[in-house]
Amino acid sequence: MLRHIVFFSVKNPADTERVQELLSQLATIPAAQHLEVRRNIRRDQHSSEVDLVVYGEFEDEAALQAYKAHPTYAETTQLVRPLRDIRIAADVSVEGS
Repeated sequence: MLRHIVFFSVKNPADTERVQELLSQLATIPAAQHLEVRRNIRRDQHSSEVDLVVYGEFEDEAALQAYKAHPTYAETTQLVRPLRDIRIAADVSVEGS
């Protein structure tokens, strides 16, 4: 299993809800076993740059690539890109899951 985690900051705080709505469309892509978009609750005293977190679980690398190749992914990316500032992604392999 792969876990795909993406951290976003939004340029204008007034756009945070809109960006969350847009990113939530990614959950409709069938290649993801699980996908959710959550606001950062800012409990870490050393870092508050992140506004939103996308967390997804995928069966394997092929499923993650199918997710990224899906038209909804391209459409969402195009709409979110001008509204976001930071985007940091990490993919981790989970053995035995």
